[in-house]
Amino acid sequence: MANYNAVDEEAKVKNKRKMVIVFTFIAVILVCAIAAPIIISQSKPQYQYKHTGLPQQQLTSQNDVMVDCSGRKGTESECKQNGCIWQRTKNPRAPRCIYPKTMGYQIEGQVRSTDQSLQFSIRQKLNKTIFDTDIHQLVDVRVDMYSPKSLRIKFMPNGTSKPFEIPEEAIPVNDEHQAGEKLYNVTIQRGPVFGIIVTRRSTGTVVFNSSVPGLMLSEQFLQITNRLPSGNLYGFGEHNHQRFKHDLNWKTWPMFTRDTTPTDDWNLYGSHPVYMNVERDGNANMVFLRNSNGMDIQVQPEPFPAVTYRVIGGVLDFFVFLGPTPGEAVQQYVKTVGMPVMPPYWSLGFHLCRYGYKNLAEMQSVRQRNINAGIPFDTQWADIDYMYKKFDFTYDKVKFSKFPDFTNELHNSGQKLVVIVDPGVGANQNIYKEAQKNSPGYDMYNDGQRRDIFIKMNGSELQGQVWPGLTVFPDFTNLKNTTEFWKYWIRYFMQNETIHADGLWIDMNEPSNFVAGSQRGCQRNRWNNPPYVMPILEGEKDNGSLYYQTICMDAEQHWGKHYDVHNLYGHSESMVTNRALRELFPGKRPFILTRSTFSGTSAYAAKWLGDNRSQWSDMHWSIVGLLEFSIFGFPMIGADICGFNGNATYEMCLRWHQLGAFYPFSRNHNGIYQTSQDPGAWNQTFTSNVRRHLSLRYKLLPYTYTLFKEAHVQGTTVVRPLMFEFPADSHTWDIDNQFLLGSSLLISPVLQENVRRIQAYFPKGRWFDYYKGVEIPGPESGRNVTLNAPLSNLNLHLRGGNIIPVQKPGNTTKTSRLNPMGLLVALNENLEAFGTLFLDDGESDYSFQNGIYLELQFHFYGGERLDINVVHNKFTPAGNLTFNTIDIYGLHRHPSDVIVDGSHIKSASQISNIIRLSGFQLDVTNNHTITLEMDKR
Repeated sequence: MANYNAVDEEAKVKNKRKMVIVFTFIAVILVCAIAAPIIISQSKPQYQYKHTGLPQQQLTSQNDVMVDCSGRKGTESECKQNGCIWQRTKNPRAPRCIYPKTMGYQIEGQVRSTDQSLQFSIRQKLNKTIFDTDIHQLVDVRVDMYSPKSLRIKFMPNGTSKPFEIPEEAIPVNDEHQAGEKLYNVTIQRGPVFGIIVTRRSTGTVVFNSSVPGLMLSEQFLQITNRLPSGNLYGFGEHNHQRFKHDLNWKTWPMFTRDTTPTDDWNLYGSHPVYMNVERDGNANMVFLRNSNGMDIQVQPEPFPAVTYRVIGGVLDFFVFLGPTPGEAVQQYVKTVGMPVMPPYWSLGFHLCRYGYKNLAEMQSVRQRNINAGIPFDTQWADIDYMYKKFDFTYDKVKFSKFPDFTNELHNSGQKLVVIVDPGVGANQNIYKEAQKNSPGYDMYNDGQRRDIFIKMNGSELQGQVWPGLTVFPDFTNLKNTTEFWKYWIRYFMQNETIHADGLWIDMNEPSNFVAGSQRGCQRNRWNNPPYVMPILEGEKDNGSLYYQTICMDAEQHWGKHYDVHNLYGHSESMVTNRALRELFPGKRPFILTRSTFSGTSAYAAKWLGDNRSQWSDMHWSIVGLLEFSIFGFPMIGADICGFNGNATYEMCLRWHQLGAFYPFSRNHNGIYQTSQDPGAWNQTFTSNVRRHLSLRYKLLPYTYTLFKEAHVQGTTVVRPLMFEFPADSHTWDIDNQFLLGSSLLISPVLQENVRRIQAYFPKGRWFDYYKGVEIPGPESGRNVTLNAPLSNLNLHLRGGNIIPVQKPGNTTKTSRLNPMGLLVALNENLEAFGTLFLDDGESDYSFQNGIYLELQFHFYGGERLDINVVHNKFTPAGNLTFNTIDIYGLHRHPSDVIVDGSHIKSASQISNIIRLSGFQLDVTNNHTITLEMDKR
């Protein structure tokens, strides 16, 4: 039988009422006798409400979660008409109108249980309608306890008409039943309102608790509230939250994909209905709502932290992940929605881009000045400037006349090209004819019509306005047909236009539209103007609407109405683009960068944070974005270095390059008409500084690439907050001005102007300055330390207990991969350290799954021995790779002798506080043992 309790509150409530009556009678007599003036002054309750059929309640202070019951008008009369409580609040953000404790659903009938599931039905108690929509009176609930650490809770209205659900082909769900002892208990609460309670067995912490009033389920308005075990809330997106840990002071965050700059609280490019909560003891849980409809999230603060979902369609389909560590919770989530794609090795290099190149000569000039400055970089990007009149899969034969030759030049230099492709297909017949003259054989719009793959409204193509003018939108949810369409035009671009791009950048895929809905506008109906409109940007227009800056919600797509799949547009385009590239270039790993994302999009594409600003604040916010998207399962994530909008200043751009050298995806990109900000555009001091930090990035690429393999195979993170590694240390829960690269490197950037000293937090353990090996002093517990932060350096520290593989940097990843390798060994308190290295050819698809790779493990122990063991040897790197240096941090005695595979070497030197072993060339494909004989002095 399933491990649950059916709590029947009715008998308890009756007994409590009897006791309350007796004690109240005694109390009244006593108080009347000795405190009659007090009774008179307090006899008028602070808050009151009246509603026919409901008992009168008095609210003198908040003593539980409050759920907002405000309607369209937000008035007191409307509140009371809906059977809710109107109250005064000291906090202006708190709701004035809240649900009474008895409003919601109750269980009807018996709970049917097995070892792995619970099934039952619930019935609405009081309300018939909400926001003028009929409430589902009878709802079936199923709890699947499919894993020892995960469970699924799904609400489905009982009836013949089924609501929209995300199709399985969009996000295949991995919820196969797994054996093992469960970390949780499930309790079904019957009254005063129904709720599902999930409790962590080991601590008794309630991690999910929906026994809160206000559960409402209808076709176009679904509401549920979940009590949180603590106020340590992270996730939900995509927004500019400005801080990693949420402000719970009655903030509301809408999720509805939108093209806008990430500067305010508005809904942004992607939708990620998932959060992490770190419990008071450091355990962590995550909750994912598998729903693609528009929604908003209202959070409320301690002492009753909670999350209220308001969703405008679909079903409530929750996945709860028990961790117990933050990293394990992310792994459980990622394995459910889709493991991240493995990026090609070259994509981990540095990238250059801008919007506003006047012609190819300007692009060539920018590239050349960075080469002349010795800046390591791998990829030149082309924004929409290269296209002919902004038509996809063309290039301007006048402004970019020698673009194919330039592409070949990049490839001959070991560099790559990525070009932008927007989803909107140009449909202006006059410009279309011009495009056909520029690019013979170009027939993209007519081809799409023949294939019938454009989004329709009322049986005709929905036409909007984007960069090419009159625009139609491919229906990427029609996966098979649109993949064939997309493949054809990618092939055309590479064969007919002879631009052999190495990756595709898919932008504007929220989808963005420069007119409201369509060229003809949108009909006024319940899809375009639904009963409830989230507080989205421009949502108040037309008396509540969803179509500004995008397309009409009643447009038809293969998966359903755009109303239901709007948030999946970028996700489906990522799927189609990934499929198209894999089918065109079988066996080769695709590289795709997308702006709009949903849960699971990282299985197909990388992500950047959009059109940020050249402001110091945006530097800090970029770290928040990186950490949030790590929770969302996107290891390949970055922000535009130096900002996209506005002119970058010298110091800010220099500091941003130092920070951006440690972004997983590292690209300098700025907007049209802005001052040039690529590294080569500045003076020699600037370029020298950036060159040094980017060279450090390239030196660390073997370590970073190994992290990406682990993310691809195990669902781990590349960039991670400190609290992922130190969840029991409450000081780490708020930190978002520092971050970790893997578990081994701590990055502490400068994020403010004219700052030359920073405060950095170092959790428990040994930490070493990367440059000189100086150990951070302090107690065994965590400590705040003041660090010098000259303009010349970013603070970088190695964590004791880790071994980091490195490689002599070149100016591209192609040259770097042929250079000698080394190890950075940072010892812990026990003079031990561990590490791994993963190597493959950097571009073959599924190399790990096919077993074509080399993997090594490193173990330093006893303060004197290092073992290098090959654990998988089915790949031989080019260049006869060898380990030529080993740098040891935290070894206080100098070795008198070094024995490498039985042979003595004498080359052990000391650089500051780092002991360097050299004078050997150890083949990376063989096992090795290095033993240190210590000086006895």
